[in-house]
Amino acid sequence: MQFIDDIATLEALYGQPGAPSLRKVARRLTPLYRKWIMAARLCILSTVGLEGVDGSPRGDDGPVVLELDPGTLAMPDWRGNNRLDSLRNIVRDPRVSLMFLVPGSNNVVRVNGTARLTADETLRARFDKLGKRPATVILIEIKEIYTQCARALMRAQTWSGGEDATGLPSVGEILAEMTAGEEGGARYDQEWDARAAKTMW
Repeated sequence: MQFIDDIATLEALYGQPGAPSLRKVARRLTPLYRKWIMAARLCILSTVGLEGVDGSPRGDDGPVVLELDPGTLAMPDWRGNNRLDSLRNIVRDPRVSLMFLVPGSNNVVRVNGTARLTADETLRARFDKLGKRPATVILIEIKEIYTQCARALMRAQTWSGGEDATGLPSVGEILAEMTAGEEGGARYDQEWDARAAKTMW
């Protein structure tokens, strides 16, 4: 098997990008990009660090980010599993990529930029929910923002609603597998909804 190890060979296989794919790139939020991102409750945050790369889903019950100015977004770091993979990466390497998704739309809006973490109390207070605040906030400086081709979500029929997850393994089953039965299992799965409801924010 031969591998592609130079850019010229790669580009020869694909040809030139279409003009619209280059012309749609913005360096700051425009009115329409702002409207799209503010409709997104789900975002995939990608980071890179010494141990490798990380992709982390970020969700909220409203916009997943807050606009501080046309070139800066703020993302609360709500409670998770405390692995801190994305946050450690940001502290060491500020490069980030965000993929914003809106249910029902096959289009995706992407933001590439740099990020920093803050525990600023005033900024954290802007995300207050039921008296709870995120431990930190991720500040993202936009370098470029653009729409992603819809073909991937169209091929996957992402929002068709026709998929059945019945046969998938549960998190409890996976945890039991990884710990030789010491943790996880049916009890973990049964208790998860109540545990998540108490620690959502």
